[in-house]
Amino acid sequence: MSPEAMIRAALVAASLSGADVPIGAVVFAPDGSVLASACNAREALGDPTAHAEILALRQAASRFGDGWRLDGCTLAVTLEPCTMCAGALVLARVSRLVFGAWEPKTGAVGSLWDVVRDRRLNHRPEVQGGVLESECADLLEQFFRTQR
Repeated sequence: MSPEAMIRAALVAASLSGADVPIGAVVFAPDGSVLASACNAREALGDPTAHAEILALRQAASRFGDGWRLDGCTLAVTLEPCTMCAGALVLARVSRLVFGAWEPKTGAVGSLWDVVRDRRLNHRPEVQGGVLESECADLLEQFFRTQR
């Protein structure tokens, strides 16, 4: 599956965010099938850790392979992951990360920090950022415009 198709699936997930910031994440198995899909749910769940990536990783880990290890899997997300989410995908041994818009304020995959490429860690996924960047950024800009 192409990176663009993966991000389009994440955009569909983001559209289900309701009152939450519209961020979507999808975990793909090594064969390209969808293991899990989630949107931000911090407001809905009253949980500061309910980021789309965390929710999707939890679902995928319960369905795939060796418990918590997501070897060979790809995480696609509409926005560059924050520190928490970047750390979680490293710990889950996700093989590949594909994301849409860059996040200069909190991004931990190259913008503000680069957690996923830190050589001190025992796992470093392949990363492709900026996929359908303008579509992902537009979704966020529209949401925040209505919040003001």
